[in-house]
Amino acid sequence: SDLLITKLMKKILLLCDGENFPSGAIRFIKNMRENEALNVKGLFFNPVDILEMIPVSFIPISEPYVRLKEQEKELVHKSQHKFIEAFESAGIKYDIHPHTGEWSRELFVKESRFADLVVISEELFCLNQVEAQPNYFMTEALHVSECPVVVVPENFKCIEHLAFAYDAGKESMHAIKQFVYLFPALLDLPADFVHIKKEVTGEIPERSLLGEYTFSHFESQYTSKLHFDPKKFLTSWLGNKKNVF
Repeated sequence: SDLLITKLMKKILLLCDGENFPSGAIRFIKNMRENEALNVKGLFFNPVDILEMIPVSFIPISEPYVRLKEQEKELVHKSQHKFIEAFESAGIKYDIHPHTGEWSRELFVKESRFADLVVISEELFCLNQVEAQPNYFMTEALHVSECPVVVVPENFKCIEHLAFAYDAGKESMHAIKQFVYLFPALLDLPADFVHIKKEVTGEIPERSLLGEYTFSHFESQYTSKLHFDPKKFLTSWLGNKKNVF
């Protein structure tokens, strides 16, 4: 049985750009490791090709361009060293993808296809590319990933509460099922299953079937309906809950 346990581990893909090291995401992964074995693969990249930002009229600029590219590589190497130190000190198995160039959608899609979970930083992921999150790179990663993605705040400490958006559709139920498979150690935490729709009726679609599933997996749960526009108020509603996933 000991041999079997050592082979049962989840593969995590940690995605980060070269300049911004995701400390909160690292703590999240270490928190997962307290309950199960993990194999973490780091994928580091530079969001923008500097050459694309330079006007054509400036093209004999080989020396400054090479210097900028070397600075980019140095930033990636610094993040990789932090990555190695963090996981070696925690006793977590790790690997680093050799790619250190520009963002590659095709590469990320392929890597996420062969991972259980992608983890990225909520605040720092490609922070310097735009003024606010989610930026272009985060949005694309969320849209094209072929496994679940967790976006972790830098102030991550612990998880005390769970919240699930539910509409009885196959997407929301698939997300709930994926959570059950990925985070069995969290299923004894208080969990809210919330149907949010701006309408008068208080009916929750397929509530009895939802109950059959959630009572089979979650220790403590509460199902409710909120009557507001989720695009405007869901974030603030979640913000009132402490350490909610």
